[in-house]
Amino acid sequence: MPYSLDKIDTKILQILQKDSNQTTKRIAEQLGMTTSPVFERIKKLEKEGFIKKYVAVLDNKKIGLKLTVFIGITLQGHTRSYLEKFVKEINDFPEIVECHRVSGNFDYLLKLVVEDIEAYEMFIISKLTLLPYLGNVQSLITLSTGKETNEIDLSRV
Repeated sequence: MPYSLDKIDTKILQILQKDSNQTTKRIAEQLGMTTSPVFERIKKLEKEGFIKKYVAVLDNKKIGLKLTVFIGITLQGHTRSYLEKFVKEINDFPEIVECHRVSGNFDYLLKLVVEDIEAYEMFIISKLTLLPYLGNVQSLITLSTGKETNEIDLSRV
């Protein structure tokens, strides 16, 4: 039977999304609970896959990655082997931080983060265009970012 989130689980997830570096004690204080049941709930949320991992969100510009590009990809074919090969190859490219299979004009939408336009050009020339089953490639260069978050509003679910 699938695990269902209750109000306390949801609140724990909201707290962790804002700052996953908080101690169990601090989370328990926010919930008006003791640490043991909060610790057990967090472990259960991890075990059930609601929490996939904990990460530090970096400032791309501060670490020298100033250019974000979204790339729409159309493959030459749509067989399972083409799709699997493409995803496997893309996962080997550290510049690609997201890869989504999408509907519409593209087969995949990639998010690429690099130092600058020259690094983007080098990625296209030396990596992406070498994939043999690549069809059409369309790039959208980010000029500015109006919203960027990993937080999910759990009141909607």
